[in-house]
Amino acid sequence: MAERPIVIGGGHLVDPSQGIDGPASLLIEAGRVSAVHRGGDDPGRPDGAVCIDARGRHVLPGLIDARVHVGEPGAEHRETIASASRAAAAGGVTGFVMMPDTDPVIDDAALVDYVRRLARDSAVVNVYPSVAVTKGFGGEALTELGLLKEAGAVMATEGRRTLRNNLTLRRALTYARDFGLVVAMETHDPDLSAGGVMNEGLTATHLGLPGIPREAEVIPLERDLRLAALTGSAYHAAKLSTAASAAALKSARAESAAVTAGVSINHLSLNEIDVGRYRTFFRLSPPLRAEEDRQAMVAAVADGTIDIIVSSHDPQDVDTKRLPFAEAADGAIGLETLLAAALRLYHGGELSLSRLVECLSKRPAEIFGLPGGTLRAGAAADLVVADLDLPWVVSEADIVSRSKNTPFEGARFSGRVLQTMVAGSIVHSLE
Repeated sequence: MAERPIVIGGGHLVDPSQGIDGPASLLIEAGRVSAVHRGGDDPGRPDGAVCIDARGRHVLPGLIDARVHVGEPGAEHRETIASASRAAAAGGVTGFVMMPDTDPVIDDAALVDYVRRLARDSAVVNVYPSVAVTKGFGGEALTELGLLKEAGAVMATEGRRTLRNNLTLRRALTYARDFGLVVAMETHDPDLSAGGVMNEGLTATHLGLPGIPREAEVIPLERDLRLAALTGSAYHAAKLSTAASAAALKSARAESAAVTAGVSINHLSLNEIDVGRYRTFFRLSPPLRAEEDRQAMVAAVADGTIDIIVSSHDPQDVDTKRLPFAEAADGAIGLETLLAAALRLYHGGELSLSRLVECLSKRPAEIFGLPGGTLRAGAAADLVVADLDLPWVVSEADIVSRSKNTPFEGARFSGRVLQTMVAGSIVHSLE
């Protein structure tokens, strides 16, 4: 289909990169957007064109998910690059940044090349490899960030880990700055959070579960922000979850620190009460927080303090999830439900649709220097056609991912991806 011109007509285009939020039609040729006609005007139909009727539907730039854990290599039973890409396509995600916490850890150029070749041959969406900051996640010897950037890495991160050594992190930030590479860190103090399995508070006490205090996130975050300001580096706080973290980030930006931040969709749409009767699919890292923290995260997204929304897709199999809550592994899948869960914030009046698309598409592309995030003329035709009001229920039988550990099992959503297109080719279609 990519060889033939495509006309997507009659839809409501939301593209913050062009300031468009209204009727528009697209003409796609050779896998790229060749013309955007605002107001729903007919862009013309070249001979042999494929016409997609988007009346009553929304057309969005393809989502870019900046934090996706994949089992391959080393844990293919949980997820492969191919299966993750199919799950991504089902959720309207046309590109994702793959975490380096594989076996072996992605910490040299040969492994970056391996991931890129495997993705090229087996993935239906764009896959961008990230790399470890330190060799083997050991927390000491830095990886060759310059060579890894040349090999195709788009981000340096320690995955789920926080670097303890301040000097090591300072050197990493300085080194990455010189090569134009973003360092993205999760912030949690391993000592303060040791033994904890959910947010510290009355709910944890009621359930008899050990808690993780909010300070376990904000203390290392404040350390990271100061080092980012010291080095002038591009630092990204990967997954924030507390009101105090949002306040610390806003303060750092007031002092001109060049930092960005993300939040998982789980922490925008769920809270600690959802743990319910020890439901392990809700055991996440960071843990689901109190409702006031969730509201603070939504407000931080709305006012631009937090830049992007991620799925934090982290597949776990039954052997690691069907356990007592305190023994279960952290993590949940999220690629397939990312847009639908985000639309809850839109339908609830908490965030505008344009702001959601900006956080899910435009800003991730800008922060990590990725193609996509726009449907301007000349851009790759990576896009989503969605019905924002279509009701559906998440069913395990319909999950595309190899793992089924979704916190949204049985959830009722309004809004679903109908088609996902990558470079002008339809890679997912519900119809």
